[in-house]
Amino acid sequence: MSKSSPRRPFGRNTGTVTVIEAKVHRSSARNARLAFILTAVIVGLLAAVVAASYIHPILALFLGALIGVPLGAAVWVLVRIWPVLRLLWWWTPEIGITTLLGAGWVQLANYTPMPVTFAVVALVVGVPAALPACRRALVAWTWCFVVRHRLRVCFAQFIIANQSGSLPLILWAKPTPVGERVWVYLRPGLSLADLEGRLDRIAVACHASTALIERASDGNAAYLRFDLKRREVLTATVGSPLVDVIDPATPATDRPAPAVPTALDLPDVDVPTITLPTQGKPAQKKPPATANGSKPAASSSTPEDDISDWI
Repeated sequence: MSKSSPRRPFGRNTGTVTVIEAKVHRSSARNARLAFILTAVIVGLLAAVVAASYIHPILALFLGALIGVPLGAAVWVLVRIWPVLRLLWWWTPEIGITTLLGAGWVQLANYTPMPVTFAVVALVVGVPAALPACRRALVAWTWCFVVRHRLRVCFAQFIIANQSGSLPLILWAKPTPVGERVWVYLRPGLSLADLEGRLDRIAVACHASTALIERASDGNAAYLRFDLKRREVLTATVGSPLVDVIDPATPATDRPAPAVPTALDLPDVDVPTITLPTQGKPAQKKPPATANGSKPAASSSTPEDDISDWI
């Protein structure tokens, strides 16, 4: 919604602040008209059919119109203000926290003296800031609020939306040991494959190291989960509880360090001897034939000869 152009309340002009885009405004107006007509006709006919069993059909039609038109108008209002409701949903945590802090300050200022008021505010602000655990939790949840808005900027700037310009519904976010996890419900026109090629841009926009995306439901492809990683926890130093179990009075034991070879001389390495096993009976040797084809005379065998070679 523009603040400086009365004739184009939802347009984009120079020097204006646009809350709802013109494309979204036209789309919501068209959807609101369709919703009003369908709701009024369907509800009116159903009410007339039911009332026709008890009163005259002409009166039943008038009664159906009296029931269908107000319900259609209610649906028209709901669809028409849906972009505003979605915008309020994006800022719900901030609006709720600001409202609670403002109401608490007013009540505290009305029922307590000024020194007590400042002392209570100092305790409420100083104690969480001084305790490391509370401070880390506050920082982690603050990043969750920031990431929801940064993802909305990603969808509005460089991720393709549908023809009506409707952005995905960013549901909720929670801190993880390495960053944040955000659940998103896609509108028609986007899929998981369209977002996987833009994870590096999403990580840059969310001030994160890396970004991962996967389906959050096996039965609904539009329900996705973003995991934004900011820090590496596997390389952190972790204290072991075994240190407290050791008795401080236990004397230290000197253990000789194992000898570590500094060089390797190949001639000093014994080469292993490998013996291949014999498989089956050795092949028989054929005695050489003479020139005329007769067998040579048997020579005298020595004890070292194997007789099986001549059998």
